[in-house]
Amino acid sequence: MTTVAENIVAHLAANGVQRIYGIPGDSLNGLTDALRKDGTIGWTLVRHEEAAAFAAAGEAAITGRLAVCAGSCGPGNLHLINGLYDAHRSRVPVLAIAAQIPSEEIGSNYFQETHPQELFDDCSCFAELVATPEQMPRLLQQAIRAAVENRDVAVLVIPGDVALAEAVSDRVARIVATDPQVIPSSDELDQAAGILNQGSRITILAGAGTAGAHEELIKAAELLAAPIVHPLRGKEHVEYDNPYDVGMTGLIGFSSGYWAMGDSDTLLMLGTDFPYRQFYPTQAKIIQVDLRGDQLGRRAQLDLGLVGDVKDTLQALLPRLVEHTDRKHLKDSLAHYRKARKKLDDLATEDRGRSPLHPQYVARIVNELAADDAVFLADVGSPVVWAARYLAMNGRRRLLGSFNHGSMANALPQAIGVQSVDPARQVVTLSGDGGLAMMLGELATVAQHRLPVKIIVFNNSSLNFVELEMKATGFVTYGTGLDNPDFAKVAEAMGILGRTVTKPKELAPALQEAFAHDGPALVDVSTVRQELTIPPAITAEQLKGFTLYAIRTVLSGRGDELLDLASRNRRQLL
Repeated sequence: MTTVAENIVAHLAANGVQRIYGIPGDSLNGLTDALRKDGTIGWTLVRHEEAAAFAAAGEAAITGRLAVCAGSCGPGNLHLINGLYDAHRSRVPVLAIAAQIPSEEIGSNYFQETHPQELFDDCSCFAELVATPEQMPRLLQQAIRAAVENRDVAVLVIPGDVALAEAVSDRVARIVATDPQVIPSSDELDQAAGILNQGSRITILAGAGTAGAHEELIKAAELLAAPIVHPLRGKEHVEYDNPYDVGMTGLIGFSSGYWAMGDSDTLLMLGTDFPYRQFYPTQAKIIQVDLRGDQLGRRAQLDLGLVGDVKDTLQALLPRLVEHTDRKHLKDSLAHYRKARKKLDDLATEDRGRSPLHPQYVARIVNELAADDAVFLADVGSPVVWAARYLAMNGRRRLLGSFNHGSMANALPQAIGVQSVDPARQVVTLSGDGGLAMMLGELATVAQHRLPVKIIVFNNSSLNFVELEMKATGFVTYGTGLDNPDFAKVAEAMGILGRTVTKPKELAPALQEAFAHDGPALVDVSTVRQELTIPPAITAEQLKGFTLYAIRTVLSGRGDELLDLASRNRRQLL
Protein backbone atom coordinates (compact mmCIF):
# COMPACT_ATOMS: atom_id res chain seq x y z
CA MET A 1 0.00 0.00 0.00
CA THR A 2 1.19 3.52 -0.85
CA THR A 3 0.05 6.17 1.63
CA VAL A 4 -0.79 9.75 0.75
CA ALA A 5 2.30 10.85 2.70
CA GLU A 6 4.52 8.49 0.70
CA ASN A 7 3.11 9.91 -2.51
CA ILE A 8 3.90 13.43 -1.22
CA VAL A 9 7.51 12.43 -0.59
CA ALA A 10 7.76 10.82 -4.05
CA HIS A 11 6.48 14.05 -5.62
CA LEU A 12 8.95 16.19 -3.69
CA ALA A 13 11.85 13.93 -4.67
CA ALA A 14 10.79 14.06 -8.32
CA ASN A 15 10.81 17.85 -8.12
CA GLY A 16 14.35 18.11 -6.80
CA VAL A 17 13.61 18.69 -3.11
CA GLN A 18 16.56 17.49 -1.04
CA ARG A 19 15.44 18.31 2.50
CA ILE A 20 12.51 19.44 4.61
CA TYR A 21 12.97 21.80 7.56
CA GLY A 22 10.80 21.29 10.61
CA ILE A 23 10.07 19.72 13.98
CA PRO A 24 8.33 16.32 14.19
CA GLY A 25 4.90 15.92 15.78
CA ASP A 26 2.24 13.25 15.93
CA SER A 27 0.20 14.82 13.13
CA LEU A 28 3.34 14.72 10.97
CA ASN A 29 4.15 11.08 11.68
CA GLY A 30 2.94 9.94 8.28
CA LEU A 31 5.26 12.41 6.53
CA THR A 32 8.34 11.80 8.67
CA ASP A 33 7.94 8.02 8.41
CA ALA A 34 7.59 8.32 4.64
CA LEU A 35 10.83 10.32 4.58
CA ARG A 36 12.54 7.63 6.66
CA LYS A 37 11.44 4.91 4.25
CA ASP A 38 12.33 6.91 1.14
CA GLY A 39 15.81 7.92 2.29
CA THR A 40 16.46 10.42 -0.51
CA ILE A 41 15.11 13.54 1.20
CA GLY A 42 16.68 14.71 4.44
CA TRP A 43 14.87 15.96 7.52
CA THR A 44 16.60 19.05 8.92
CA LEU A 45 15.50 19.27 12.52
CA VAL A 46 15.42 22.85 13.83
CA ARG A 47 14.62 24.13 17.32
CA HIS A 48 11.72 26.39 16.33
CA GLU A 49 9.37 26.16 13.36
CA GLU A 50 9.94 29.86 12.60
CA ALA A 51 13.53 28.90 11.86
CA ALA A 52 12.26 26.12 9.57
CA ALA A 53 10.37 28.62 7.42
CA PHE A 54 13.28 31.09 7.37
CA ALA A 55 15.68 28.29 6.44
CA ALA A 56 13.43 27.23 3.56
CA ALA A 57 13.25 30.86 2.44
CA GLY A 58 17.06 31.09 2.56
CA GLU A 59 17.44 27.93 0.50
CA ALA A 60 14.89 29.10 -2.07
CA ALA A 61 16.56 32.52 -2.31
CA ILE A 62 20.02 31.11 -2.95
CA THR A 63 18.91 28.42 -5.44
CA GLY A 64 15.77 29.84 -7.03
CA ARG A 65 14.23 26.38 -6.63
CA LEU A 66 11.41 25.00 -4.50
CA ALA A 67 12.22 24.59 -0.80
CA VAL A 68 10.02 22.91 1.79
CA CYS A 69 9.21 23.30 5.47
CA ALA A 70 6.68 21.54 7.67
CA GLY A 71 4.86 22.06 10.94
CA SER A 72 2.65 19.83 13.05
CA CYS A 73 -0.95 20.77 13.80
CA GLY A 74 -1.95 23.90 15.69
CA PRO A 75 0.97 25.67 17.42
CA GLY A 76 3.52 23.77 15.33
CA ASN A 77 2.53 25.12 11.95
CA LEU A 78 1.44 28.45 13.43
CA HIS A 79 5.11 29.06 14.29
CA LEU A 80 5.91 28.95 10.56
CA ILE A 81 4.00 32.11 9.82
CA ASN A 82 6.72 34.74 10.30
CA GLY A 83 9.23 32.97 8.07
CA LEU A 84 6.52 32.34 5.48
CA TYR A 85 5.62 36.03 5.45
CA ASP A 86 9.28 36.74 4.74
CA ALA A 87 9.37 34.22 1.88
CA HIS A 88 6.12 35.63 0.49
CA ARG A 89 7.38 39.22 0.51
CA SER A 90 10.81 38.23 -0.83
CA ARG A 91 9.11 36.23 -3.62
CA VAL A 92 10.90 32.92 -3.24
CA PRO A 93 9.28 29.52 -3.94
CA VAL A 94 8.47 27.75 -0.66
CA LEU A 95 6.04 24.91 0.01
CA ALA A 96 4.81 24.65 3.60
CA ILE A 97 3.19 21.41 4.71
CA ALA A 98 0.87 22.30 7.59
CA ALA A 99 -0.43 19.25 9.42
CA GLN A 100 -3.98 19.43 10.76
CA ILE A 101 -5.93 17.77 13.57
CA PRO A 102 -7.90 14.58 12.74
CA SER A 103 -10.25 15.37 9.88
CA GLU A 104 -13.38 14.21 11.72
CA GLU A 105 -12.65 16.71 14.52
CA ILE A 106 -12.22 19.82 12.39
CA GLY A 107 -14.71 22.46 13.50
CA SER A 108 -15.25 21.03 16.99
CA ASN A 109 -12.74 23.23 18.86
CA TYR A 110 -10.56 20.15 19.24
CA PHE A 111 -7.21 20.12 21.06
CA GLN A 112 -4.71 22.34 19.15
CA GLU A 113 -7.27 23.19 16.47
CA THR A 114 -6.54 26.12 14.17
CA HIS A 115 -7.54 26.84 10.59
CA PRO A 116 -4.25 27.10 8.68
CA GLN A 117 -5.79 27.71 5.26
CA GLU A 118 -7.24 30.93 6.69
CA LEU A 119 -4.27 31.85 8.85
CA PHE A 120 -1.80 31.55 5.96
CA ASP A 121 -4.01 33.14 3.32
CA ASP A 122 -2.36 36.56 3.63
CA CYS A 123 1.20 35.25 3.24
CA SER A 124 0.72 32.81 0.38
CA CYS A 125 -0.59 32.48 -3.15
CA PHE A 126 -2.10 29.06 -2.39
CA ALA A 127 -3.46 27.66 0.89
CA GLU A 128 -5.82 24.69 0.68
CA LEU A 129 -7.01 21.83 2.88
CA VAL A 130 -6.69 18.22 1.74
CA ALA A 131 -9.99 16.90 3.09
CA THR A 132 -9.90 13.44 1.45
CA PRO A 133 -7.30 11.15 -0.16
CA GLU A 134 -9.14 11.57 -3.45
CA GLN A 135 -7.91 15.18 -3.68
CA MET A 136 -4.32 13.99 -3.86
CA PRO A 137 -1.95 14.29 -5.60
CA ARG A 138 -3.84 16.96 -7.57
CA LEU A 139 -3.79 19.54 -4.75
CA LEU A 140 -0.10 18.93 -4.11
CA GLN A 141 0.68 19.46 -7.78
CA GLN A 142 -1.34 22.69 -7.73
CA ALA A 143 0.58 23.84 -4.67
CA ILE A 144 3.98 23.13 -6.23
CA ARG A 145 2.93 24.80 -9.47
CA ALA A 146 1.70 27.88 -7.61
CA ALA A 147 4.94 28.18 -5.64
CA VAL A 148 7.33 27.84 -8.58
CA GLU A 149 5.34 29.86 -11.13
CA ASN A 150 4.54 32.74 -8.79
CA ARG A 151 7.80 32.53 -6.84
CA ASP A 152 5.70 32.56 -3.73
CA VAL A 153 4.54 30.54 -0.74
CA ALA A 154 2.11 27.64 -1.15
CA VAL A 155 0.59 25.98 1.90
CA LEU A 156 -0.81 22.46 1.82
CA VAL A 157 -2.91 21.71 4.90
CA ILE A 158 -3.30 17.98 5.54
CA PRO A 159 -4.80 16.15 8.54
CA GLY A 160 -2.63 13.40 9.98
CA ASP A 161 -5.22 10.71 9.24
CA VAL A 162 -5.43 11.73 5.57
CA ALA A 163 -1.64 11.60 5.26
CA LEU A 164 -1.68 8.04 6.60
CA ALA A 165 -4.57 6.92 4.39
CA GLU A 166 -4.07 4.75 1.31
CA ALA A 167 -3.37 6.86 -1.74
CA VAL A 168 -6.09 6.74 -4.38
CA SER A 169 -3.42 7.48 -6.98
CA ASP A 170 0.31 6.82 -6.75
CA ARG A 171 1.02 8.88 -9.86
CA VAL A 172 4.03 11.22 -9.59
CA ALA A 173 4.50 14.37 -11.69
CA ARG A 174 7.49 16.61 -12.14
CA ILE A 175 6.48 20.27 -12.29
CA VAL A 176 8.69 22.20 -14.72
CA ALA A 177 8.62 25.97 -14.29
CA THR A 178 7.86 27.95 -17.42
CA ASP A 179 10.17 30.67 -18.69
CA PRO A 180 8.06 33.04 -20.78
CA GLN A 181 9.38 36.10 -22.55
CA VAL A 182 7.46 39.14 -21.33
CA ILE A 183 8.03 42.47 -23.06
CA PRO A 184 5.87 45.57 -23.55
CA SER A 185 4.23 46.25 -26.89
CA SER A 186 6.10 48.05 -29.64
CA ASP A 187 4.02 51.19 -29.10
CA GLU A 188 4.79 51.19 -25.38
CA LEU A 189 8.51 50.78 -26.05
CA ASP A 190 8.38 53.70 -28.49
CA GLN A 191 6.68 55.83 -25.82
CA ALA A 192 9.36 54.91 -23.28
CA ALA A 193 12.13 55.73 -25.74
CA GLY A 194 10.50 59.08 -26.53
CA ILE A 195 10.46 60.10 -22.86
CA LEU A 196 14.02 58.91 -22.24
CA ASN A 197 15.43 60.46 -25.39
CA GLN A 198 13.99 63.84 -24.38
CA GLY A 199 15.28 63.68 -20.81
CA SER A 200 18.37 65.67 -19.91
CA ARG A 201 19.03 64.45 -16.33
CA ILE A 202 18.10 60.77 -16.28
CA THR A 203 18.60 58.54 -13.24
CA ILE A 204 18.02 54.78 -13.11
CA LEU A 205 16.64 53.13 -9.97
CA ALA A 206 17.52 49.44 -10.33
CA GLY A 207 16.15 46.81 -7.96
CA ALA A 208 16.20 43.06 -7.48
CA GLY A 209 14.29 42.64 -10.73
CA THR A 210 17.50 43.47 -12.61
CA ALA A 211 18.98 40.07 -11.64
CA GLY A 212 20.42 38.56 -14.80
CA ALA A 213 20.22 41.86 -16.69
CA HIS A 214 23.53 43.42 -15.63
CA GLU A 215 24.93 43.83 -19.14
CA GLU A 216 21.75 45.46 -20.46
CA LEU A 217 21.57 47.75 -17.41
CA ILE A 218 25.10 49.05 -17.98
CA LYS A 219 24.40 49.62 -21.69
CA ALA A 220 21.30 51.62 -20.84
CA ALA A 221 23.20 53.77 -18.34
CA GLU A 222 25.93 54.40 -20.94
CA LEU A 223 23.47 55.51 -23.61
CA LEU A 224 21.41 57.66 -21.26
CA ALA A 225 24.39 59.08 -19.32
CA ALA A 226 22.45 57.99 -16.26
CA PRO A 227 23.72 57.34 -12.75
CA ILE A 228 22.38 54.09 -11.29
CA VAL A 229 20.86 54.11 -7.81
CA HIS A 230 19.78 50.90 -6.10
CA PRO A 231 17.63 49.99 -3.13
CA LEU A 232 18.98 47.37 -0.74
CA ARG A 233 17.67 44.28 -2.56
CA GLY A 234 19.25 45.52 -5.77
CA LYS A 235 22.73 45.85 -4.24
CA GLU A 236 24.01 42.36 -5.09
CA HIS A 237 22.80 42.64 -8.71
CA VAL A 238 23.73 46.25 -9.47
CA GLU A 239 26.77 47.36 -7.50
CA TYR A 240 29.56 45.29 -9.08
CA ASP A 241 31.50 46.18 -12.27
CA ASN A 242 29.38 49.29 -12.57
CA PRO A 243 31.02 52.63 -13.47
CA TYR A 244 27.62 54.34 -13.15
CA ASP A 245 26.86 53.19 -9.59
CA VAL A 246 26.15 56.04 -7.17
CA GLY A 247 25.07 53.96 -4.22
CA MET A 248 21.89 53.21 -2.35
CA THR A 249 18.93 55.34 -1.53
CA GLY A 250 16.49 54.97 1.33
CA LEU A 251 16.65 55.32 5.09
CA ILE A 252 19.95 53.44 5.28
CA GLY A 253 21.32 54.60 1.95
CA PHE A 254 23.85 57.16 0.79
CA SER A 255 23.35 60.88 0.33
CA SER A 256 24.62 60.43 -3.24
CA GLY A 257 21.83 58.02 -4.14
CA TYR A 258 19.25 60.37 -2.68
CA TRP A 259 20.79 63.33 -4.55
CA ALA A 260 20.97 61.55 -7.93
CA MET A 261 17.25 60.83 -7.79
CA GLY A 262 16.29 64.23 -6.47
CA ASP A 263 18.26 66.06 -9.17
CA SER A 264 16.79 64.03 -12.04
CA ASP A 265 14.19 65.19 -14.53
CA THR A 266 13.54 61.61 -15.66
CA LEU A 267 13.56 58.47 -13.50
CA LEU A 268 13.68 54.98 -15.00
CA MET A 269 12.60 52.37 -12.44
CA LEU A 270 13.70 48.84 -13.30
CA GLY A 271 12.46 45.85 -11.32
CA THR A 272 11.93 47.65 -8.04
CA ASP A 273 9.11 48.16 -5.58
CA PHE A 274 11.15 50.47 -3.34
CA PRO A 275 8.54 51.43 -0.72
CA TYR A 276 9.62 54.81 0.69
CA ARG A 277 7.71 57.44 -1.23
CA GLN A 278 9.55 60.36 0.35
CA PHE A 279 12.72 59.37 -1.54
CA TYR A 280 11.18 59.65 -5.00
CA PRO A 281 11.59 62.85 -7.03
CA THR A 282 8.46 65.00 -7.16
CA GLN A 283 9.04 66.84 -10.46
CA ALA A 284 10.60 64.16 -12.66
CA LYS A 285 8.90 62.09 -15.32
CA ILE A 286 8.84 58.47 -14.17
CA ILE A 287 8.86 55.25 -16.19
CA GLN A 288 8.52 51.95 -14.35
CA VAL A 289 9.25 48.47 -15.73
CA ASP A 290 8.08 45.47 -13.72
CA LEU A 291 7.07 41.91 -14.43
CA ARG A 292 4.07 42.33 -12.14
CA GLY A 293 1.60 44.86 -13.42
CA ASP A 294 -0.03 45.39 -10.03
CA GLN A 295 3.20 47.03 -8.80
CA LEU A 296 3.14 49.77 -11.43
CA GLY A 297 2.50 53.18 -9.90
CA ARG A 298 2.21 51.82 -6.39
CA ARG A 299 4.94 54.10 -5.00
CA ALA A 300 5.04 57.11 -7.32
CA GLN A 301 2.90 58.76 -9.95
CA LEU A 302 3.97 57.33 -13.32
CA ASP A 303 4.15 58.86 -16.74
CA LEU A 304 4.46 55.37 -18.21
CA GLY A 305 4.18 51.89 -16.73
CA LEU A 306 5.49 48.88 -18.63
CA VAL A 307 4.80 45.23 -17.84
CA GLY A 308 7.86 43.19 -18.77
CA ASP A 309 10.91 41.27 -17.68
CA VAL A 310 13.73 43.77 -17.18
CA LYS A 311 16.29 41.94 -19.32
CA ASP A 312 13.91 41.30 -22.20
CA THR A 313 12.48 44.82 -22.02
CA LEU A 314 15.90 46.50 -22.04
CA GLN A 315 17.00 44.38 -24.99
CA ALA A 316 13.98 45.63 -26.93
CA LEU A 317 14.36 49.22 -25.70
CA LEU A 318 18.09 49.77 -26.24
CA PRO A 319 17.95 50.03 -30.07
CA ARG A 320 15.35 52.80 -29.69
CA LEU A 321 17.52 55.00 -27.46
CA VAL A 322 19.75 57.81 -28.68
CA GLU A 323 23.10 58.46 -27.02
CA HIS A 324 23.08 61.38 -24.59
CA THR A 325 26.17 63.54 -25.00
CA ASP A 326 25.45 65.89 -22.10
CA ARG A 327 26.92 63.97 -19.17
CA LYS A 328 26.90 66.71 -16.54
CA HIS A 329 24.22 65.04 -14.39
CA LEU A 330 26.18 61.78 -14.47
CA LYS A 331 29.48 63.46 -13.64
CA ASP A 332 27.95 65.45 -10.79
CA SER A 333 26.28 62.33 -9.39
CA LEU A 334 29.51 60.33 -9.53
CA ALA A 335 31.41 63.15 -7.83
CA HIS A 336 28.80 63.26 -5.09
CA TYR A 337 29.10 59.48 -4.71
CA ARG A 338 32.89 59.59 -4.39
CA LYS A 339 32.55 62.18 -1.64
CA ALA A 340 29.86 60.19 0.20
CA ARG A 341 31.81 56.96 -0.19
CA LYS A 342 34.99 58.53 1.19
CA LYS A 343 33.15 59.82 4.24
CA LEU A 344 31.70 56.38 4.92
CA ASP A 345 35.11 54.76 4.48
CA ASP A 346 36.71 57.28 6.82
CA LEU A 347 34.26 56.19 9.53
CA ALA A 348 35.27 52.53 9.17
CA THR A 349 38.44 52.84 11.23
CA GLU A 350 39.58 51.41 14.52
CA ASP A 351 39.45 54.92 16.08
CA ARG A 352 42.93 54.87 17.63
CA GLY A 353 42.42 51.50 19.30
CA ARG A 354 39.43 52.57 21.40
CA SER A 355 37.03 50.00 22.77
CA PRO A 356 34.30 49.02 22.18
CA LEU A 357 34.67 48.82 18.40
CA HIS A 358 32.87 50.94 15.85
CA PRO A 359 30.49 48.68 13.90
CA GLN A 360 31.58 50.25 10.60
CA TYR A 361 35.10 48.99 11.22
CA VAL A 362 33.83 45.51 12.04
CA ALA A 363 31.84 45.34 8.79
CA ARG A 364 34.81 46.61 6.80
CA ILE A 365 37.16 43.93 8.15
CA VAL A 366 34.52 41.23 7.59
CA ASN A 367 34.26 42.40 3.99
CA GLU A 368 38.03 42.34 3.50
CA LEU A 369 38.54 38.86 4.97
CA ALA A 370 35.46 37.05 3.65
CA ALA A 371 35.61 34.83 0.58
CA ASP A 372 35.01 36.18 -2.91
CA ASP A 373 31.88 34.02 -3.21
CA ALA A 374 30.64 34.38 0.36
CA VAL A 375 26.95 34.55 1.15
CA PHE A 376 26.14 37.25 3.70
CA LEU A 377 22.98 37.30 5.80
CA ALA A 378 22.25 40.42 7.80
CA ASP A 379 19.90 40.70 10.76
CA VAL A 380 17.29 43.42 10.55
CA GLY A 381 18.36 46.48 12.50
CA SER A 382 21.78 48.12 12.52
CA PRO A 383 23.59 45.07 10.98
CA VAL A 384 21.63 45.71 7.77
CA VAL A 385 23.00 49.26 7.71
CA TRP A 386 26.60 48.11 8.00
CA ALA A 387 26.04 45.36 5.42
CA ALA A 388 24.53 47.84 2.99
CA ARG A 389 27.35 50.33 3.38
CA TYR A 390 30.45 48.16 3.78
CA LEU A 391 29.97 44.78 2.11
CA ALA A 392 31.22 44.90 -1.47
CA MET A 393 29.42 42.84 -4.08
CA ASN A 394 31.34 41.36 -7.02
CA GLY A 395 28.85 39.30 -8.99
CA ARG A 396 29.68 36.13 -7.05
CA ARG A 397 28.86 37.19 -3.52
CA ARG A 398 25.27 37.17 -2.32
CA LEU A 399 23.52 39.37 0.24
CA LEU A 400 20.27 38.08 1.72
CA GLY A 401 18.05 39.21 4.54
CA SER A 402 14.53 40.06 5.60
CA PHE A 403 14.65 43.21 3.51
CA ASN A 404 10.93 43.47 2.70
CA HIS A 405 9.32 41.87 5.75
CA GLY A 406 11.82 43.38 8.18
CA SER A 407 11.77 40.62 10.80
CA MET A 408 14.23 40.42 13.65
CA ALA A 409 16.34 37.27 14.02
CA ASN A 410 16.34 36.30 10.35
CA ALA A 411 20.06 35.89 9.69
CA LEU A 412 20.92 32.67 11.55
CA PRO A 413 17.82 30.69 10.43
CA GLN A 414 18.26 31.80 6.83
CA ALA A 415 21.92 30.80 7.03
CA ILE A 416 20.86 27.27 7.99
CA GLY A 417 19.04 26.96 4.67
CA VAL A 418 21.81 28.56 2.62
CA GLN A 419 24.57 26.46 4.18
CA SER A 420 22.53 23.26 3.82
CA VAL A 421 22.57 23.72 0.06
CA ASP A 422 26.36 23.99 -0.16
CA PRO A 423 28.39 23.10 2.96
CA ALA A 424 31.61 24.09 1.16
CA ARG A 425 30.55 27.69 0.50
CA GLN A 426 31.34 30.36 3.07
CA VAL A 427 28.17 31.60 4.76
CA VAL A 428 28.52 34.59 7.08
CA THR A 429 25.87 36.17 9.29
CA LEU A 430 25.96 39.74 10.52
CA SER A 431 23.87 39.08 13.61
CA GLY A 432 22.56 41.60 16.09
CA ASP A 433 22.77 40.61 19.73
CA GLY A 434 19.00 40.96 20.03
CA GLY A 435 18.37 38.91 16.91
CA LEU A 436 20.74 36.13 17.93
CA ALA A 437 19.26 35.96 21.43
CA MET A 438 15.75 35.70 19.99
CA MET A 439 16.62 32.53 18.03
CA LEU A 440 19.51 31.35 20.20
CA GLY A 441 18.38 27.74 20.04
CA GLU A 442 19.31 27.58 16.37
CA LEU A 443 22.97 27.52 17.40
CA ALA A 444 22.19 23.96 18.46
CA THR A 445 20.74 23.30 14.99
CA VAL A 446 23.93 24.55 13.35
CA ALA A 447 26.04 22.38 15.64
CA GLN A 448 23.91 19.24 15.28
CA HIS A 449 23.94 19.35 11.49
CA ARG A 450 27.61 20.39 11.39
CA LEU A 451 26.84 23.43 9.26
CA PRO A 452 30.00 25.59 9.05
CA VAL A 453 28.15 28.92 9.36
CA LYS A 454 30.29 31.85 10.53
CA ILE A 455 28.29 34.00 12.96
CA ILE A 456 29.53 37.55 13.58
CA VAL A 457 27.70 39.16 16.50
CA PHE A 458 27.44 42.95 16.73
CA ASN A 459 27.09 43.05 20.49
CA ASN A 460 26.10 46.52 21.70
CA SER A 461 23.91 45.30 24.59
CA SER A 462 20.84 46.98 23.12
CA LEU A 463 18.15 46.96 20.50
CA ASN A 464 20.25 49.58 18.80
CA PHE A 465 18.17 50.48 15.77
CA VAL A 466 15.06 50.83 17.93
CA GLU A 467 16.97 53.26 20.13
CA LEU A 468 17.90 55.29 17.07
CA GLU A 469 14.26 55.42 16.00
CA MET A 470 13.30 56.61 19.47
CA LYS A 471 15.92 59.37 19.38
CA ALA A 472 14.85 60.55 15.93
CA THR A 473 11.25 60.97 17.10
CA GLY A 474 12.08 62.64 20.40
CA PHE A 475 11.69 59.79 22.86
CA VAL A 476 14.07 59.01 25.69
CA THR A 477 15.34 55.49 25.07
CA TYR A 478 13.54 53.00 27.27
CA GLY A 479 13.21 49.22 27.48
CA THR A 480 15.93 48.54 24.93
CA GLY A 481 18.87 47.47 27.05
CA LEU A 482 20.05 43.85 26.84
CA ASP A 483 21.95 41.96 29.54
CA ASN A 484 23.58 39.47 27.22
CA PRO A 485 25.32 36.21 28.05
CA ASP A 486 28.84 35.60 26.79
CA PHE A 487 27.78 34.43 23.33
CA ALA A 488 31.18 32.91 22.63
CA LYS A 489 30.92 30.69 25.73
CA VAL A 490 27.34 29.77 24.83
CA ALA A 491 28.58 28.74 21.39
CA GLU A 492 31.42 26.69 22.85
CA ALA A 493 28.96 24.92 25.16
CA MET A 494 27.12 23.81 22.03
CA GLY A 495 30.23 22.56 20.26
CA ILE A 496 30.82 25.69 18.18
CA LEU A 497 34.12 27.57 18.01
CA GLY A 498 33.61 30.77 20.00
CA ARG A 499 35.79 33.86 20.16
CA THR A 500 35.25 37.16 21.98
CA VAL A 501 36.56 40.47 20.63
CA THR A 502 36.74 43.56 22.84
CA LYS A 503 39.68 45.40 21.25
CA PRO A 504 40.29 46.39 17.60
CA LYS A 505 43.58 44.48 17.43
CA GLU A 506 41.72 41.24 18.27
CA LEU A 507 39.23 41.50 15.42
CA ALA A 508 41.17 40.39 12.35
CA PRO A 509 42.84 37.38 14.04
CA ALA A 510 39.50 36.20 15.44
CA LEU A 511 37.79 36.51 12.06
CA GLN A 512 40.64 34.76 10.27
CA GLU A 513 40.48 31.87 12.72
CA ALA A 514 36.70 31.63 12.38
CA PHE A 515 36.75 31.75 8.58
CA ALA A 516 39.47 29.08 8.44
CA HIS A 517 37.74 26.79 10.94
CA ASP A 518 36.28 23.58 9.53
CA GLY A 519 32.93 23.91 11.23
CA PRO A 520 30.58 26.50 12.72
CA ALA A 521 32.16 29.48 14.45
CA LEU A 522 30.89 32.50 16.37
CA VAL A 523 32.77 35.76 16.92
CA ASP A 524 31.20 37.98 19.58
CA VAL A 525 32.32 41.57 18.95
CA SER A 526 31.75 44.31 21.50
CA THR A 527 30.51 47.32 19.49
CA VAL A 528 29.63 50.92 20.33
CA ARG A 529 26.07 51.30 21.58
CA GLN A 530 25.77 55.01 20.85
CA GLU A 531 26.76 54.83 17.17
CA LEU A 532 24.52 57.07 15.06
CA THR A 533 23.16 55.76 11.78
CA ILE A 534 22.65 59.00 9.89
CA PRO A 535 20.19 58.76 6.95
CA PRO A 536 21.02 60.37 3.58
CA ALA A 537 18.57 63.20 4.15
CA ILE A 538 17.60 64.52 7.59
CA THR A 539 14.15 66.08 7.82
CA ALA A 540 13.16 69.01 9.99
CA GLU A 541 10.93 66.64 11.93
CA GLN A 542 13.89 64.36 12.68
CA LEU A 543 15.99 67.34 13.85
CA LYS A 544 13.14 68.44 16.08
CA GLY A 545 12.76 64.89 17.40
CA PHE A 546 16.45 64.53 18.17
CA THR A 547 16.46 67.90 19.97
CA LEU A 548 13.52 66.79 22.09
CA TYR A 549 15.32 63.54 22.85
CA ALA A 550 18.40 65.45 24.03
CA ILE A 551 16.36 67.78 26.26
CA ARG A 552 14.27 64.99 27.73
CA THR A 553 17.35 62.84 28.34
CA VAL A 554 19.04 65.62 30.32
CA LEU A 555 15.87 66.35 32.29
CA SER A 556 15.49 62.67 33.17
CA GLY A 557 18.96 62.66 34.73
CA ARG A 558 20.73 60.74 31.94
CA GLY A 559 22.92 63.50 30.53
CA ASP A 560 25.93 61.18 30.59
CA GLU A 561 24.36 59.33 27.65
CA LEU A 562 24.50 62.50 25.56
CA LEU A 563 28.16 63.00 26.39
CA ASP A 564 28.90 59.44 25.33
CA LEU A 565 26.84 59.93 22.17
CA ALA A 566 28.79 63.06 21.24
CA SER A 567 32.12 61.41 21.99
CA ARG A 568 31.40 58.29 19.96
CA ASN A 569 30.05 60.17 16.95
CA ARG A 570 32.39 63.17 16.82
CA ARG A 571 33.90 61.68 13.61
CA GLN A 572 30.55 61.75 11.84
CA LEU A 573 29.65 65.28 12.82
CA LEU A 574 32.91 67.03 11.92
